[in-house]
Amino acid sequence: MIAVLDYGIGNLRSAQKALEHVGAEAVLTADPAVIAGAAGVVLPGVGHVGRCLEALRASGLEEPAKAAIDAGTPFLGICVGMQMLYDGSDEAPDVKGMGVLPGRVQLLPEGVKRPQMQWNRLDHRPTPMLAGLDDPIWMYFVHSYAPEPSDDVVATCDYGGAVVAAVVKDNVWATQFHPEKSGVAGLRLLANFVASLPGD
Repeated sequence: MIAVLDYGIGNLRSAQKALEHVGAEAVLTADPAVIAGAAGVVLPGVGHVGRCLEALRASGLEEPAKAAIDAGTPFLGICVGMQMLYDGSDEAPDVKGMGVLPGRVQLLPEGVKRPQMQWNRLDHRPTPMLAGLDDPIWMYFVHSYAPEPSDDVVATCDYGGAVVAAVVKDNVWATQFHPEKSGVAGLRLLANFVASLPGD
């Protein structure tokens, strides 16, 4: 069972339904006991990272999310859900991030339209996240901010320069794009996440 964290912001159900489409049992939940017992945890997010972090904390779900990560449970952050995992974001300088991934989230480069709201091609290295996807891999992006580069980056896209598109660090996967809005390629990524769960 996959727990999709229900902290009340954004279209959380679309991630749940996409996971169900690839054969997973996915539940939208704010119950720490359900999260603790889940085989995998998903943190979606859209909109303003500061408001999303505040809502996550108000719902009491930050600590269960971190506990799942610390326990080695496969964890997937999507879009703003990815950005929330970092130390902080220039979009909300006074709001502390979750600190799961090192570094900051920064505004997209000068000279490009913000937000990036389009399909874009991934430049990537081999990773279980993208196993079995045919090149070129196109994913759907809607964002004005992206994480700074790090050793954990497994995919970038070209948008006024290389922009971080996906990271993998131990049991944490995170995507700046929306796999649930990215057609066959996005569903295959979600199926890869399901396949990474214990017992599958």
